[in-house]
Amino acid sequence: MQFDTASPIWVQLVEEFSRRIVTGDWAAGTKMPGVRELAADLGVNPNTAQRALAELERLELCRSERATGRFVTSDEERIDEVRADLATDAANAYVRRVRGLGMTRDRARALLEKRWDSHDDHTTTDADTGDA
Repeated sequence: MQFDTASPIWVQLVEEFSRRIVTGDWAAGTKMPGVRELAADLGVNPNTAQRALAELERLELCRSERATGRFVTSDEERIDEVRADLATDAANAYVRRVRGLGMTRDRARALLEKRWDSHDDHTTTDADTGDA
């Protein structure tokens, strides 16, 4: 994962972990990787990973069980709410970018529909988001 200097790393981790939950990479009700494992995989300090996981708990996307670890919420309605929030953020970013390019609504919609129909990969990549 590549980090952006525009927001704190732990905030970016919350977004990444939320994405993993809503896409099913971390299925509802399943045990999540441990703090040390996540930190090592992502190349961040364990305290940073811990802060992000604590925020996921505050957002009710996971829960801690003493001596057994963290688990993804089983609340599918909560997961759907977060999925909608992430999609709204992506839509807002798209609108800002195409307006900045001087594109009309009809042209932007046509472009989105064309990309939607031709896009084989349903996961988020840097190329999809425009992130470097």
